[in-house]
Amino acid sequence: MMINTVLFKSQDGQGMKYVNNHRNIDIRAGEVNIGRNVTFGKNIKVRCKGTFEIGDFSRLGDDTEIYGNNVQIGKHLFNSSGLRVGGGGRQHPQANLIIGDRCTIHNNFINVCEPVLIGHDVGLSPEVSLITHGYWLSVLEGFPASFAGIRIKAGTIVGYRSCILMGVIIADRSVIAAHSVVTRSLGEPDAIYAGNPARMLREVVPMTQEEREEKVRHILDQYQVIARYHGLEPQIVVKYPIVEVNDFCIDVETFEYAGNEDADTDDFRDYIRKWGIRVYTERPFKSHFEWEGACNG
Repeated sequence: MMINTVLFKSQDGQGMKYVNNHRNIDIRAGEVNIGRNVTFGKNIKVRCKGTFEIGDFSRLGDDTEIYGNNVQIGKHLFNSSGLRVGGGGRQHPQANLIIGDRCTIHNNFINVCEPVLIGHDVGLSPEVSLITHGYWLSVLEGFPASFAGIRIKAGTIVGYRSCILMGVIIADRSVIAAHSVVTRSLGEPDAIYAGNPARMLREVVPMTQEEREEKVRHILDQYQVIARYHGLEPQIVVKYPIVEVNDFCIDVETFEYAGNEDADTDDFRDYIRKWGIRVYTERPFKSHFEWEGACNG
């Protein structure tokens, strides 16, 4: 189900709401801001004392629950399903979540006892958890208690079933391997981390111009097989760093684009996204569109 920009005041005068009984969607907050061409799945419940905001071209999937004070989601979010935001402390004034633009999240658990800040272009793989508090037995008996926010900076990917604990700051463009437990801040950008506790394995070394051009040729060779499998015959011309697909041009280094989009260019963008070349337009990625069609019938 896709909707355009909405601002709904509840009939009882207490804040704002958006409700769709047919799809079991119930969004209530002090203020509700829903951007253009936002897509919702089924069984979505939002309760925010402050503001709930979701940006243009974003998607919240099925079986989503969001609780807290203020929740701000940027543009081009893709959420598959099963997201849970809240947990212990969700009724506190600092229970705030900010998610930047062009992020992908899945069936994650995000605890907002303390603020969670997620930068632009961040990916949370399936079953990742973000925990902002830990306690159990009385601190007066010497047992620990910890309450602190989390910040994941831009361009970071957090691998499958990893856990990020309270007080952690993760540097820009980090790669967190699957099943990692991040117990302390990771300060080196452009690096790969893994383990329990997570430690840096190595830095990411930039490619030379020649290596980048060779990688693009490899990607395009692979894509020709995929295109034929999909029954497509796009006309592709490379003038590195520009790749022309029919009447559509993409700069594979800056992700800038121009020209006319069609089914071929949707398919091409969807494929190169799997190589980290993530070109966002006002048209959804092909796989996202098919997911929405499957969910929304």
